[in-house]
Amino acid sequence: MKSALAGIMQQAQKMQENLKKVQDELASLEVVGESGGGLISIIMTGKREVRKVSIDPSLLAEDRDMLEDLLAAAVNDAVHKVDKMKKEKMNDITAGMPLPPGFQMPF
Repeated sequence: MKSALAGIMQQAQKMQENLKKVQDELASLEVVGESGGGLISIIMTGKREVRKVSIDPSLLAEDRDMLEDLLAAAVNDAVHKVDKMKKEKMNDITAGMPLPPGFQMPF
């Protein structure tokens, strides 16, 4: 019984170390969210910090409402890409671990 518990504790500690490593790695990665066929692009870190916004000059003469919608869509695209990237990394860490259904690891 003690060796099983020790094994579980060792696994948990290793997973915690891996989680910290992945969090640091994700924070330094960047994704590009786009909208309008690439007319607007957003560079965002794994921490969901926007680093750069690029707007094609042809949009500056367009309707303000459309520009705002395209900006929102580009930000949302970047956020979804960060979420997907995090989920993939977490699947790598938790592979083989018996986690309860629906369990979400903290980021």
